[in-house]
Amino acid sequence: MCRSKKSTDVIRPRSSNSKGPSFSPSSQKPKTSKSSSSLSQPSSSTSISNNSVLSSGYFDKNSSYYNSFSTQASKNLSSIRDSLPENPHIYDFSDICSATNNFRSNWFSSSSASSSWLCNLQGKQVVIFQRKMRRPIELADLVHKLSVICRSHHSSLIKLLGVSLSGNYVYLVYEYVHGVNLRDCLRNPKNPSFTVLSSWISRMQIAADIASGLDYIHHCSGLETSFTHNHIKITSIIVAEGSLMAKICHFGTAELCGEVTKDEESSKTLGRSKSKVMKIEGTRGYMAPELQFTGLVTQKCDVYAFGVVILELLSGKEALKFLVDEESGGYQRVSVIDTAREAAAGGIAGVRTWIDRRLKDSFPVDVAEKMVLVALECVEEDPKKRPDMDKVAGQVSKLYLDSKNWADNIGLPTDISVSIAPRRFLGIDVTSPSHCPFLFGSTQHAIVNVVINLFEEFSEFQLAGIRRSLINA
Repeated sequence: MCRSKKSTDVIRPRSSNSKGPSFSPSSQKPKTSKSSSSLSQPSSSTSISNNSVLSSGYFDKNSSYYNSFSTQASKNLSSIRDSLPENPHIYDFSDICSATNNFRSNWFSSSSASSSWLCNLQGKQVVIFQRKMRRPIELADLVHKLSVICRSHHSSLIKLLGVSLSGNYVYLVYEYVHGVNLRDCLRNPKNPSFTVLSSWISRMQIAADIASGLDYIHHCSGLETSFTHNHIKITSIIVAEGSLMAKICHFGTAELCGEVTKDEESSKTLGRSKSKVMKIEGTRGYMAPELQFTGLVTQKCDVYAFGVVILELLSGKEALKFLVDEESGGYQRVSVIDTAREAAAGGIAGVRTWIDRRLKDSFPVDVAEKMVLVALECVEEDPKKRPDMDKVAGQVSKLYLDSKNWADNIGLPTDISVSIAPRRFLGIDVTSPSHCPFLFGSTQHAIVNVVINLFEEFSEFQLAGIRRSLINA
């Protein structure tokens, strides 16, 4: 499921061993001072042969052929330049103020750690995040990290376009993606019974996208460079409109805001941070135990947060909530991790009842059980027992393919949810032709009523099998 970069063909200069000073518009181009700063210099032998061609009068600069060829070459260079990754920008703070109307308009979102604005900056629709610098960063280190992060490309990452600095604050400029965060897709407060992700395939696609993007951040984003996200949570995942593909927000925030230091990146043992003033920031329910104890940000913390997000995705429940205990009058802590462990202990039957009911039993139970086990492995309290993201991404990709094969074998559409084994068989009005078109006469009605009375204590899975038998009868 990991999407690799497309290879780029390199045009090599013609060797000097070729016979005669041959020249063709498709193979050679005249050197101009404008392109010398961005293109590499050819070999000395090639330069001598080109100079000999131009000095011999073979190529007249005043000719119409030369003018037409120069126009064609400049167009080709422009198209190549447009296809290349954009250079990172260090924006002027005045541009940030102008785009946000001095931070008074176009408010996008706000939290305890950041504020953001949706605006147009240099002709592009962007989202600007304001964050406070946690630790001072060397200018050379900042430039290096910014260059690597801005040149990283992955379909599951929202691209960082550039930054701006002012005082103790850093302003991160990200491209704008049309969509909503994963929390709003799963739990719409206006309509809790509805979700856009109503099929198992759509949720597995989300899980595979997140795993692939996080694996890219940990292992593939830069040469000899290891990055940590440190902001993985359900609200940091954007589900793109139309494609329903997941994209990870805030890539590069931890590196550019000083949340991760070189000592923490190279640290292999757990211990308290050496900072005299240690302020731990995070979202309740997604913070790994060692992060709360030591304050050190590692890639294992990302793995823990990823496991929590997957459990939310499968169950549709919140990562952590507190319910009022009517007997004692206090609060009861309910964690999605604890409920998932109880479900996994009950085997397939426990997992089946734990999975989001809005999927209406239209999912492969064996794949769902394996996904729950993968997520529980990611949220182990001991960070040494958690797998690396490359292993997790491979497991999730395999389970996604298994889900595709399951959908193809039973002939279900992958873009909508179809229930072939409803949970509430007893709640269906089996005497209604609109609900049970397979029943026509009074005899069939009587049979169904007898079945309901006799098998009222049967499990939901058994009742679903009975209904399929009646349909096929």
